[in-house]
Amino acid sequence: MFAQLVISGLSQGAIYGFIALSLTIIFRATTIVNFGQGELFMLAAFGIYFGVVVFELPYPLMIAATAIVLFLVGAGIERVFIRPMAAGPHLSVTMMTIALGYVLRGTVRYFWGRDILPMPSLFNFDPILIGPVVLTADEVGIMIVVAVLLIAFFFSLYGTRVGRIIQAVFQNKRGARLVGVNVAAFHRTMWGLGALMAALAGILIAPITLLYPDMGANALLRGFAAMTLGGFGSLPGAVVGGLLLGIMEQLAGAYIASVLIDITGYLVIIAVLLIRPSGLFGQQRLVRV
Repeated sequence: MFAQLVISGLSQGAIYGFIALSLTIIFRATTIVNFGQGELFMLAAFGIYFGVVVFELPYPLMIAATAIVLFLVGAGIERVFIRPMAAGPHLSVTMMTIALGYVLRGTVRYFWGRDILPMPSLFNFDPILIGPVVLTADEVGIMIVVAVLLIAFFFSLYGTRVGRIIQAVFQNKRGARLVGVNVAAFHRTMWGLGALMAALAGILIAPITLLYPDMGANALLRGFAAMTLGGFGSLPGAVVGGLLLGIMEQLAGAYIASVLIDITGYLVIIAVLLIRPSGLFGQQRLVRV
């Protein structure tokens, strides 16, 4: 039973880590936590549903189209709503992301209602048996897809010239401007990339969690908890935090009480902030006065 729970936790945690990574990219680029990220996750899932179920379009076509549209939505949010407030109080920008999230959720709820609908599965192969452990098609598919996406992301970040430019801007925006980097365009691109990653996470997880307008709030909680656990601003920490959170949810729900699955994210946030505010891979910042 333990091994089965760990496998299920890794499958769920891979999605949490991917959401946390999408939050961390935006945070590293702009020092803003996008509290509307869950609604971008939700929009992608609804887009896939309408394309595949309502209009009967091919899944691969809709995945590509949804990813492109969400990239443009994320870039547009940065350009229209975030950049004009960049010089204002940081709290105002945070409140803007929260307000945008509620507007998106309320709009979908207005047209859709509160119905919960099943999504067609992305993966349709037989379960894999490894001794007493059963790996479902969704679990295997999610872990493989997320692993490939993470490898591609980290290779692009650490193994290419573009990735080194991105890291340079992360570390010193003023220096990047001095050498000719268009930081405004960089911010817009990072918001688009963050939205695209949230979209891919929504596409992968919707067949398991079902489709409903409030699904983004749950996704945001898990992603934020994973980000907190791994360490704010740490890209590897976001992934590790997501995997650990997924495992903790499954073990707590099975061995203690099933209701803990819904509050494990909150408990993780509280525990990390009390015990190690910098998270597992974050760095303590010392200020000399």
